[in-house]
Amino acid sequence: MKFSVAAALLVLLAVANGSEAMAVQGDVDRITQLINDMSASISAATQDMVEKVKTMEVANTAHNYMAGSRAQIQPLVEKVQAEATKLQEQVKPYITNIEDQMRPITENFKTQVMPLTDNVHAQVKPLVALIEKVFTQMLDQTKALLPPQ
Repeated sequence: MKFSVAAALLVLLAVANGSEAMAVQGDVDRITQLINDMSASISAATQDMVEKVKTMEVANTAHNYMAGSRAQIQPLVEKVQAEATKLQEQVKPYITNIEDQMRPITENFKTQVMPLTDNVHAQVKPLVALIEKVFTQMLDQTKALLPPQ
C-alpha cells in the first residue's frame, strides 16, 4: 500500500510538472517571438535612419557643389555683362546711323506702296460685296429648299 501511494504521488507530481513545463514553454515561445519582432522593428528603423542620413548627405553635397559652382561662375558672368555693355555702347552709333539711313527708304516705300494698297482695296471691295451677296442668295435658296419645321 505504501508503494501504491508513493507511485500515485510520483505520477501526480510528474503530471503537474509536465503541464507546468508546457506553460513555461508557451511563455518562452511568446518571449522569443516578442524579441524577434523587436529585433526586426529595430533593424527596419535603423535602415530607415541610414537612408535618411544618406539622402541628407547627398542633398548637402549637391548644395555645396552648387554654391561652389556659383562662386566660380559669378565673376565670369559679371565680366561677360561688362563686356556686353561695352559692346552695346560701341555698336550704338552704328545702329543709329543705319536707322537714319533706312528711315528715308522706308518713308519712300510707304509713300509709293500706300496708294497701291488703297487702289487694290478699292478694287477688291466691290468684289467682296458681290461674293457676299451671292452667298446670301445661296443661303436663302437653301433655306427655302428645306422642309418647314
